[in-house]
Amino acid sequence: MSISKISSKNKEKKSNPKFIFVVGGVMSGVGKGVTAASIGQILQARGYNVSAIKMDPYINVDAGTMNPIEHGEVFVTEDADETDQDLGNYERFLNTNIYRANYMTTGRIYQTVINRERNLGYKGKCVQVVPHIPQEIRDRIDIAVKKTKAEIMIIEIGGTVGEYENLIFLEAARVMKLYHPKDVLFVIVSYLPIPNKIGEMKTKPTQHAIRALQGAGIQPDFVIGRSERPLDMHRKEKLSINCGVPVANVISAPDIESIYDIPLNFEKDHLGDRILEKFELPLGHKNNNQAWRKMVASSKITSPVVNIGIVGKYFASGDFSLGDSYISVIEAIKHAGAYNKCKVKIHWLGAEEVEKEGTKILKGLDGIIVPQGWGGRGSEGKIKTIQYCRENKVPYFGLCYGMQMAVIEFARHVANFKDANSFEVDPKTKHPVIHLMPGQEELIKEKGYGGTIRLGGWPCKIKPQTHLAQAYAKLTDKKIVSERHRHRYEFNNDYREAFEKLGLSISGTSPDGKIVEAIEITDHPFFVGTQFHPEYISRPLSPHPLFVEFVRVCKNKK
Repeated sequence: MSISKISSKNKEKKSNPKFIFVVGGVMSGVGKGVTAASIGQILQARGYNVSAIKMDPYINVDAGTMNPIEHGEVFVTEDADETDQDLGNYERFLNTNIYRANYMTTGRIYQTVINRERNLGYKGKCVQVVPHIPQEIRDRIDIAVKKTKAEIMIIEIGGTVGEYENLIFLEAARVMKLYHPKDVLFVIVSYLPIPNKIGEMKTKPTQHAIRALQGAGIQPDFVIGRSERPLDMHRKEKLSINCGVPVANVISAPDIESIYDIPLNFEKDHLGDRILEKFELPLGHKNNNQAWRKMVASSKITSPVVNIGIVGKYFASGDFSLGDSYISVIEAIKHAGAYNKCKVKIHWLGAEEVEKEGTKILKGLDGIIVPQGWGGRGSEGKIKTIQYCRENKVPYFGLCYGMQMAVIEFARHVANFKDANSFEVDPKTKHPVIHLMPGQEELIKEKGYGGTIRLGGWPCKIKPQTHLAQAYAKLTDKKIVSERHRHRYEFNNDYREAFEKLGLSISGTSPDGKIVEAIEITDHPFFVGTQFHPEYISRPLSPHPLFVEFVRVCKNKK
């Protein structure tokens, strides 16, 4: 999205970068990430250069080794960092890349400080939690500002106010406010429950959360009140009086249909104006958000309905289904639905369900996606799903692991290699049609899992006259595109010639032709598998061409 810039006269007034810290109150999952992204989108639409940082309180160095059921999807940046899924929201809302410099964890901070101490970087001083840890955090914020050239940096602090884990980040923010009072402000996103038996919205939990924040030396400038229903004036006044926040800065954030409505909802309470006034910045271009409004309107189309099945294994946790494991895939499908002017209805299907009940549970779907994954659990259900799609001409889209399973299915049922498999699933298979990438075997032996796989943006050369080429040609004229990766296993080139003779097209490769990046069956309506993750770079204002084409074929076939 092109953003008109504010006049040079106004630019002169903005010498110092501004910082907005977003913290959470009462409970996790309240929506800090989409709130931070939405604030950024509002300010970007006013003409400001905005970026965002995520501070995660985990000891993990990055998100790469976390269980997706517990933590949600791992998002991969263009420069090969495995991060929290909130960075995906930042990229989608700001329509720009967010880099490694914009992500930090407690583990990453401590690792850097300890390594520096070991190398005499502190010249023999006693290294302490305070001031050295908060100073490292502030140094990293400065690096991110310089890299992104951000005029306004949105900084989300993970966790909830009152927890022990995020205190070092709050302390770093407190000191920044101390030294730069006009350049730093705080937003708390807090939950206001409406107990069923009482039927009244309660402000007390949020009051306690703000008291805890004040106990850390921080006074919030804005309160974002999350609840099932909009905050009424009585509730706003109560929070204002008890928490020391102007009533106009208590912003209502009720449950809504789509996260992309959030910036528009915030603007009903004039959040953008109030933030810029607080920073003493020009208000910019108030009406420069038309592309976003048009996209939101398109996303609310109710017909025709296209039924897409996602056959995976990372959405079951007890009695609950967790879509966060595949959040980028879900959003990419939504983007493509809005672009194709149809409503996409997603159906969650466990791969192990397909193993037990058979492919009859797939009937009625207009298209099927098998997304990313690791390990052998559910792999046979995915292979059955893919065979069903291939034989019944059901549009199929395989993402990373979904591509690998498609290769195995083709090897077994078309090339007649009955025991074909991935080396990951069965190291003893006679036909490892998916095998380890060079150099990975030693890393596995040494249990070197973190950050050692193929990560980040890599070039992909598109083969002409394929579904892949047709899809990309509609939205770009590039013959080599950059796509993001996160995998340890790859297509085994020993089988390449045999498979191509039988009708499996290699539609995308590395520029030197050695690494298979995408496969397809060209005489199928849509049967495409990509070793890369196109979902990572799909954005509401620039949907990924492969998702756009997949949904288009599903819609037309319906």
